[in-house]
Amino acid sequence: MFKDATTQDIDNALQLAWKAFHIYRQCTLKQRAGFMRAIAKEIERLGDELLNVTGEETNLPEARLRNERARTIYQLTSYADACEKGDWLEVRIDTALPEKAPPKPDIRKMLVPLGPVIVFGAANFPFAYSTAGGDTATAFAAGCPVIIKAHPAHARTSE
Repeated sequence: MFKDATTQDIDNALQLAWKAFHIYRQCTLKQRAGFMRAIAKEIERLGDELLNVTGEETNLPEARLRNERARTIYQLTSYADACEKGDWLEVRIDTALPEKAPPKPDIRKMLVPLGPVIVFGAANFPFAYSTAGGDTATAFAAGCPVIIKAHPAHARTSE
C-alpha cells in the first residue's frame, strides 16, 4: 500500500538529493551516460512484469505500453549518447589578449549542474513523461539527481 509522503519524508528526500548532487555532479560524462544506459537496461529487463503492473494501474492497452516503454528506453539511451559527447556543455574559451587596451582577460565558461531536479509524473504517460522519461534523462545527463513525485494513478509502476 502506498501513502502520501509527509513533510518530514519530503524534507528527507530533499536532503538526500542534495547530498547525492555533490557526488553525482562529479561523475564524468561517460559515467552519467553509463548510469542512464543501466536504467534503460533495467526497464527492459523488467519485461512483461512492468507492462502487466502498468496495465493494471492505468488500463492502457499493452501495445501502447510497449511503444511507450520503447520510447522511454530510446530517450534514456539517446540522451546518454548526447551526454557522452558533451556538445551541450557549450564550452567556450576566450583567450586573453594582454596587449589590447584595456587588456582582454582569459574567459572560460561552460554549463554546470545546479542541483536536484523534481519530476512530477504524468497520468497519461506512465513511462515517457513520468519516472524515467525525457525530463529525468536530461537531468541525469546534466549531473543532477532526480526526485520523482509519482502520479497516484500508477504508483507501483513508478516504484
